Amino acid sequence: MSVTLINPECLPKPDVYRQLSVATGSRLVFLAGPVARDSAGRPVGAGDFAAQVEQAYLNIGNALTEIGGSFDDVAKLTIYVVDWSADKLPQLGEGVARAAATLGVDPVKPITLLGVAALGEPDLLVEVEATAVLD
Repeated sequence: MSVTLINPECLPKPDVYRQLSVATGSRLVFLAGPVARDSAGRPVGAGDFAAQVEQAYLNIGNALTEIGGSFDDVAKLTIYVVDWSADKLPQLGEGVARAAATLGVDPVKPITLLGVAALGEPDLLVEVEATAVLD
């Protein structure tokens, strides 16, 4: 694995993400915001925020596997959530946990979570952009 996750002593230590990652490797990978679509482009989890989060994370893991990496190689995530509010946090955690169990990985990464008014298609509730480093 080319990514080491750290919570520095000088910063708060959140349970659900790490403050920084140190990545070494020769290939940077930028995933363009996977969403809740299966490999055929069909919607997954209509109206179900947790299911859409799960599918987006699975899409990241599967895409990285296809090019010789894994979700463990993710150095940073940016999560865009339609109409974000704190009451969505449990569903976010649920979707992440289900994807992590399926992928067999620790999903805790440095993240930036942004609330947005809308995404590219009206049925999408979440989009997760990833940056990974592969050896």
